[in-house]
Amino acid sequence: MIKKYWMSVIGGLAITMTAMTAAHAADKVIVATFGDPIPAQMAAHDGKLSAATGWNVEWRKFNSGADVIAAMASGDVNIAELGSSPLAIAATQGVDLQVFMIDYVIGQAESLIVRNGSGIKSLADLKGKVVAVPIGSTSHFSLMGALKHAGIGENDLTILNMSPDQIVAAWQQSSIDAAFVWPPAQTEILKTGTRLVGADEVAAWGYPTFNAWVVNRKFAQSHQKSLVAFMRTIEAANQAYLKDPSAWTADSAPVKAIAAETGAAAAQVPEIIKGYTFLALADQVKPQWMGGALSKTIKATAQFLMSAGRLSQVSNDYTRFVTVKYLQEALH
Repeated sequence: MIKKYWMSVIGGLAITMTAMTAAHAADKVIVATFGDPIPAQMAAHDGKLSAATGWNVEWRKFNSGADVIAAMASGDVNIAELGSSPLAIAATQGVDLQVFMIDYVIGQAESLIVRNGSGIKSLADLKGKVVAVPIGSTSHFSLMGALKHAGIGENDLTILNMSPDQIVAAWQQSSIDAAFVWPPAQTEILKTGTRLVGADEVAAWGYPTFNAWVVNRKFAQSHQKSLVAFMRTIEAANQAYLKDPSAWTADSAPVKAIAAETGAAAAQVPEIIKGYTFLALADQVKPQWMGGALSKTIKATAQFLMSAGRLSQVSNDYTRFVTVKYLQEALH
């Protein structure tokens, strides 16, 4: 009897442990990011996102928007950072996602860097040169906008499709003359290069870029409370920075956390963050952003990508790919 009793207890514990393990696995949420040194990285490193949402958050780095789109289309990822160009591509392809929050507006954090000694002093000097960029990314959109602004055709130079890591390797081998890319690759090539133009300047020419937070529609509907908690946590991190940017020095706790999470040098993080513009949730819900214009911006981006031969068609309406529902809840 005693043996049967303990066998029963052990069996019950095994079932309980199995159920707990299954529940734990079910709570695991992969969040796709690009590893940018931004305040959200601090929240991930400190465990604040997991604590606020109740999820077992896995903060996974991706090299490009194309990789993120594939991961979301396959169902492996439900929440992700996505640049405005790959966002337009994903929406046009019908990937089941919605923008629920703006991550940041891109400034000099994405720039065209020219190699010292390449002879490139202006955009016109790009003719006949070799320029690398992750195709389909926001940097690619900015590069194409800069070329169009300068009246330079794609056939006037050689454009190579490279990931940020490949760009750094090619740069070190002097295989490319210039690259349009983001940190930490940008930071590395700036050691022997010069910034020719930033995404902020290209935006002023009519080609704005940004990173958005996107979510699978069905996942958002069934995890609304946790998703709103996710938004509020990132908002708190952004506001901590915006409240006093000068306090975010290399030896400050937030910068050290970001450096540890991303692998970026702490001394470089404060300068890199300046290349982004973080919008408060109250500003994101306004008509010029999530409250109206964003779907039109996505369409305009898609139209530009089609004119550049990167999309074969453009949808008539992109409003279903943007939602203010969760923003409005997060603000209350």
